Amino acid sequence: MTAVLPPYPATPALPAPRRLTRTEGGERLHALLWTAGPGRRMISSAVLGGGIGERAWVLNAQVAHGYRRTDPERHLASLAADAGVRGEGVGLMTAADVSSYAHARDAGAEAFVTAGIDVRGWAAWPGEGAAGAPDPGTVNVVVAVPAALSDAALVNAVATATEAKVQALVESGYDCSGTPTDAVCVVADAPAPHREAHAFAGPRSLWGARLARAVHRAVRDAVTAADRDRPAVRRT
Repeated sequence: MTAVLPPYPATPALPAPRRLTRTEGGERLHALLWTAGPGRRMISSAVLGGGIGERAWVLNAQVAHGYRRTDPERHLASLAADAGVRGEGVGLMTAADVSSYAHARDAGAEAFVTAGIDVRGWAAWPGEGAAGAPDPGTVNVVVAVPAALSDAALVNAVATATEAKVQALVESGYDCSGTPTDAVCVVADAPAPHREAHAFAGPRSLWGARLARAVHRAVRDAVTAADRDRPAVRRT
């Protein structure tokens, strides 16, 4: 007997991003801006707007290789203000060209990924930390679901998205779990009296499974595009 899954909205959980371009230090740089609208809650590891809370937008900004500013939070907030957004939001950064991003959708879950994979390795590394600041190559994952998630489920969703990212990297031939500066942002509806929050977002839960498949596909596509742009990249 085939299980009947609940319907999901035809409207994307997160609309396609607006593409922005600016010049810094004589270099042409790009950014992606998603406007989530009111009533959305996010969890993120981002330098700007990280943690859990109601957020209205997400910015993924390209920065120059060798980025050395010591105020990235202020820098991202300035870029968001220049783009005309107001209120609380999430700001991520990467040295990858974000104008080339991967997008995947699975039964209502949306995933957007930009991949810079030149600086990478495994999470468990000898020593107490990096010997110097690495270039922010970065795999940035922005994923959204058209459902409300509890605080615990939001944390669960971050873990699920990260597992799917690592699976995609390994299947793509990369002997790594990511880069030292990877970031993630999960967008969900805010709980409301008429909308019960899902308590779980693990890979075998309804929205966790959809989220995982979307992230997995988007990371694989982003890595394939990065390989195409850098044919000589070494994977191990």
